[in-house]
Amino acid sequence: MKRAVTLLIAAAIGLTAVRLSAQAQSALPTADQVLEKYITAVGGREAMEKVTSRVSTGTVEIPEMGATGTITISEKAPNKSLAVFEIAGMGQVRQGSDGTAAWEDSPMSGVRDKSGTELADTLRGSIFNSELKLKTLYKTVVVSGKEVVDGKDAYVVVCTPAEGAPNKLYFDATSGLMVKQSSTRDTPQGPMDIDVLVSPPAGVEDSLPQSALKGSFGPDTHATCRS
Repeated sequence: MKRAVTLLIAAAIGLTAVRLSAQAQSALPTADQVLEKYITAVGGREAMEKVTSRVSTGTVEIPEMGATGTITISEKAPNKSLAVFEIAGMGQVRQGSDGTAAWEDSPMSGVRDKSGTELADTLRGSIFNSELKLKTLYKTVVVSGKEVVDGKDAYVVVCTPAEGAPNKLYFDATSGLMVKQSSTRDTPQGPMDIDVLVSPPAGVEDSLPQSALKGSFGPDTHATCRS
């Protein structure tokens, strides 16, 4: 009898947990709603599409090696990009994509063409204004939940490609602005976790933002950029 009562109580608790979980999930906005709020927050789709190129500059720090340097990222619609790293004591590292192929040129490995998942990741990352095209770039785009980023609630949009690891985009639940990106990229040295914090300036809701980016590329490399 006691066992039967225990099982009934456990079942009731389980059903309650499932129901509460379902209610919490149903309270989440859809991915389309989150993305449309973001597009509105940065000035609208038309304003975004008027911008066809972007140059971001910043600094790079590799504490483990005691090295510092600069980074310049040039982007051009619809799908071209070039990143140039100047690292003291190491020289220049260049990574580029023309929308079809992608390559890297570094003092360590020379020139090499990217392939497989690394190529797919780079080509997706080179799409200009990719936030407007997520449904075509990824196999699925869903809101997985809500997390706290820099002290504020943010909706987590998980973008899963046909090839490669998911990319997570975090959008401020109140303003709608993107505040963080997290992904894992394939590299010749193995998978690398990348986290980028986005810090729009004050008044960004009134115009297309100039964004400050702070990124961690694996445990040893940090970068700060402004576009």
